[in-house]
Amino acid sequence: MKITDFRDSITPAHDQPSPERLLSQTSPARTTWEHYLSCDQAFSCGIWACEPGHWRIRFAANKHEFFCVISGKVRLHAESGQLTEVGPGDAAVIPAGFIGSFEVVEAVRKYFVVYESPLSAG
Repeated sequence: MKITDFRDSITPAHDQPSPERLLSQTSPARTTWEHYLSCDQAFSCGIWACEPGHWRIRFAANKHEFFCVISGKVRLHAESGQLTEVGPGDAAVIPAGFIGSFEVVEAVRKYFVVYESPLSAG
């Protein structure tokens, strides 16, 4: 067991939203530095960066995300019509089952913490 230090250098993952989810004309480049992943893969955290863009998101019924913006600005558009803007120093939680869209207004860099609870056998 050792402390995870976010200053440690790790290899990032690069991706883009899938074309069918895009709401903007550009497909923004996204970079994820996953600094920690628990043994059961239910808990992860790190740093995420993204260029401006807008795409649909749908969180699984067991996935929760806490994030804190380091720089830039994002907007979360809930299917219900709620709009949440998060900028430098601000934090928010995207709850399990969230349906809406994620808009990067200004190139963003954020800390993220994701927890995926076990799905109950219903």
